[in-house]
Amino acid sequence: MADPKALNLKTALILGVSGQDGYYLAKLLLKNDYKVMGTTRHIDSTSPALKSLDQKNFSVIYADIRDTEGILNLITLKKPDEVYNLTGVSSVAYSFEHNEETLEANAYAVIRLFESLAQMGLAKIKFYQASSSEMFGKTTITPQNETTPLNPVSPYGVSKALAHRAADRFRKNEGLFIASGILYNHESPMRPTTFVTRKITNGAAKIKLGLSSELVLGNLDARRDWGFAGDYVEAMWQMLQAETPDDFVVATGETHSVLDFVSTAFKYAGLPGGESKYLKTDSHLLRPTEIHQLVGDPSKTSKTLNWHRSVNFEDLVKKMVASDIELLCIQNGLTKPEVPAFN
Repeated sequence: MADPKALNLKTALILGVSGQDGYYLAKLLLKNDYKVMGTTRHIDSTSPALKSLDQKNFSVIYADIRDTEGILNLITLKKPDEVYNLTGVSSVAYSFEHNEETLEANAYAVIRLFESLAQMGLAKIKFYQASSSEMFGKTTITPQNETTPLNPVSPYGVSKALAHRAADRFRKNEGLFIASGILYNHESPMRPTTFVTRKITNGAAKIKLGLSSELVLGNLDARRDWGFAGDYVEAMWQMLQAETPDDFVVATGETHSVLDFVSTAFKYAGLPGGESKYLKTDSHLLRPTEIHQLVGDPSKTSKTLNWHRSVNFEDLVKKMVASDIELLCIQNGLTKPEVPAFN
């Protein structure tokens, strides 16, 4: 295969390509004429979506962020222009039951990687660090921006805050080009059903198709700033095209409750008002500590990077419901119903 450098192709390494963001980011980079390499800890379970991408300039490699030496060998061998760190524990709920794994994958391994990059003089590599709105925790400041104090309440939030602080230190003290994206909740049909948004749209689709009779959730009052993952990876890429690395909040500036999400999903599934008939709550699904509301201020990102979302809340839910109905119809040999999601 031809050397991408000889073909004047930029090379990008995505650490953790098998998730939702990895797919959308790889798709964007390939569209922008990159040579893309992605790592995964589960090489045998590469998704059909990833396999559908342009394989000529895309490859998937087994690697684990916790194996610092292995990651460094990969970086020195492949010499990527850009590295996007999307790997690690991504579920807040999971982090409560797996504290040590969360801290190791999301914080300690990342800090070791920063240290090694600095020691090896690899400051020219542009590095994207996935930070999170969960770092703000139970903040009293609304909306939150890049200077809002961090007050995480979950193991996931703590791990992201540690890595975020480390990124700032290595950027300022060691001259590494590290841009940190403080991303708020971003969803898509690629989300696993372990996440509440996809659980909702998948549940609404199942009820509409007669495959289920109820949707069981925990806290319906929690409010989040939800956007489309495809829009948010565009912001990630734009951060590494900037002349100077910095922290950037990526959000919509709007907030909706879990119940709002349910009502909207039922509407597009052709079940208006279905929450009163099909929705159940279970206290066992509540988190040990719950953040009531998070909403971001993306004005710096919009002004500096000229980034703007293209998918609003209603269209996001509609897109996810339509995808789930289509998928379930294929899996179960059902005829696609005429519902608002397809209008």
